[in-house]
Amino acid sequence: MQPKTPQRLINFRKSNKRMPRRRYDIRIDKLDYKNPEYLAKFTTETGKILPRRLTGVSAWLHRKITREVKRSRAVNLAP
Repeated sequence: MQPKTPQRLINFRKSNKRMPRRRYDIRIDKLDYKNPEYLAKFTTETGKILPRRLTGVSAWLHRKITREVKRSRAVNLAP
């Protein structure tokens, strides 16, 4: 079944992009709120957390990254 309009078809294709290749270079033991230099790899210059589709990490690892970044912000070690 096709979308009704060309714009809906474009939006559908945009939202169903493939994920980038999985990243295996992330060390879980370094992923800690006391290590803001490492957490800076997953944030923008303005401090926003990068989405999964850009970083290529799994869902459970992205939740862990988000948790650690927010903890780091809470104790003013923000990346």
